[in-house]
Amino acid sequence: MRRVSRFGLLLLALVLAGGAVRAQDCAKPVYLTFDTGHMGVADLVAEVLRREEVRATFFAADERTRVGDGSLGTHWAPWWRARAAEGHEFASHTLDHVYWRADLPQPDGSVQFRVRASAGPQAGQDRVWTAAQYCDEIKAASERLRQHTGRTPLPLYRAPGGKTSPALLAAARACGYLHVGWAPAGFLGDELPSDRYPNAQLLQRALRDIRPGDVLMAHLGIWSRQDPWAPAVLEPLIQGLKARGFCFRTLREHPDYRGWITQRGGVGK
Repeated sequence: MRRVSRFGLLLLALVLAGGAVRAQDCAKPVYLTFDTGHMGVADLVAEVLRREEVRATFFAADERTRVGDGSLGTHWAPWWRARAAEGHEFASHTLDHVYWRADLPQPDGSVQFRVRASAGPQAGQDRVWTAAQYCDEIKAASERLRQHTGRTPLPLYRAPGGKTSPALLAAARACGYLHVGWAPAGFLGDELPSDRYPNAQLLQRALRDIRPGDVLMAHLGIWSRQDPWAPAVLEPLIQGLKARGFCFRTLREHPDYRGWITQRGGVGK
């Protein structure tokens, strides 16, 4: 009986291991990411991801919200904590959603940056920052995420609007963060005017153009869009991509970033 029992346990272990391998085997991965916004569709997004068993990567800034004290404020802390429990990943979008505007080379050979936040106490004002100040802004959002989720965010970040320069990227990398943009087809269009880019057109274009390895990008609510994107497009997009043989992975598994993440131990400096 002991031999049978050990054999049975071994067989069970092999079956489970094989199942794990098959679950991770993915010939056509895509990487769904969300940036924060007014959070008006945050619950809907979470519900769809849960129903479709999709894990995403969230890039968070403390932006103005329809309800509560900002997307990284105390009101939304339980929402972030719940997403962490579901296995999603998190990364910085700069705390005050700070846009890079220009490089400002200095006489000593260093580079400073003209920036403008769209959130926070200095929203709408141009400022000049050193590389260290820019890094502090990335870290501040990452730390807020850590507090809300109880998990270490990825050592990645996304600049608002995807606006960067080589000098800005070098500054971020020096303090432990790689920048993540998105694929051309991965721009899902939820911030475009809905009268010119209706949801049906955006869905059709995404299903036609997305390719394996693409990073996809949408938001948790865009103020300017009259016909909200997520209720109409998100679930049909996920289902349509699955039907075409795609699978969804977080950026922790992306070949361009997983080595960096492992090397950094999952966090920036």
